[in-house]
Amino acid sequence: RIDYRHIIWSLVKKPDAFARYRHQEALFPTIEFRRAYDRFQEAYGAGRRADVAYLQLLHHAAATMEIGVQTALELLLEAGEVPTLDRVKQLIGAEQAEVPELSSMEVDLEEYNDLLTAEESR
Repeated sequence: RIDYRHIIWSLVKKPDAFARYRHQEALFPTIEFRRAYDRFQEAYGAGRRADVAYLQLLHHAAATMEIGVQTALELLLEAGEVPTLDRVKQLIGAEQAEVPELSSMEVDLEEYNDLLTAEESR
């Protein structure tokens, strides 16, 4: 079985290879991904533009969480929308999480020295 996560990085760089890829069906992890590709072909015509749009979605699924992308695809396709990468990102909340600010600890090296001295005196 071919895992799309292993080859998507090179396909994004060379999207024309997608149309001629021998195991293309392996690049549709679920039926929603296949339906999204079909929708791209309806909207953009069969060709490079549809392939690039689909590969961008698949790349995003590989880089984030496939289930999140799948759920967004379901919602967009049910609404009759073309599931663009921007719309998928909007639905799954692809904004970066805020990184909490951490305070640094004050280290008193004298306490460490005292521990060493106490250990040596035993």
